[in-house]
Amino acid sequence: MGIIAWILIIASFIIAFVGLVYPIIPSVLFILVGFILYGAFYSFGDLPWWFWLIQILFVALLFGADTLANAFGVKKFGGSDAGMWGSTIGLLIGPFVIPFAGILIGPFLGAVIAELIVTRSSIKQAVLTGIGSLVGFLTSIVTKGIIQIIMIVLFVIVI
Repeated sequence: MGIIAWILIIASFIIAFVGLVYPIIPSVLFILVGFILYGAFYSFGDLPWWFWLIQILFVALLFGADTLANAFGVKKFGGSDAGMWGSTIGLLIGPFVIPFAGILIGPFLGAVIAELIVTRSSIKQAVLTGIGSLVGFLTSIVTKGIIQIIMIVLFVIVI
């Protein structure tokens, strides 16, 4: 039974990292699922209250990091709120329309199209906003990946 438990726990962690580049998967929730699986199969007593407090803070940080990185990237390159929303919509739709490459093309095109339609920006400014959305997205992936690694390392240290 222990082998099955660890397979499920590790699988949830792997799915969490897949969620970094495939945003429809709520990556941080899969890390929490791994912790809960450990508690269910072994003992929640092995995971003290301070562990859960730190993990909840990391979860909040991860949700905030995603939004802030996107907003920062778009705003830094002169984009508007429309560009930020377009980037987010493109990020969610892109992987379905263009498998694999859609994860990068989607937010770029979403930001560019939103800037052109909503704010009537020049093509140059719209493309800059699209580049900003990519910078924000890639920054978000790196930041979230580091935080997720810290969460898992803390888990391993505690158990």
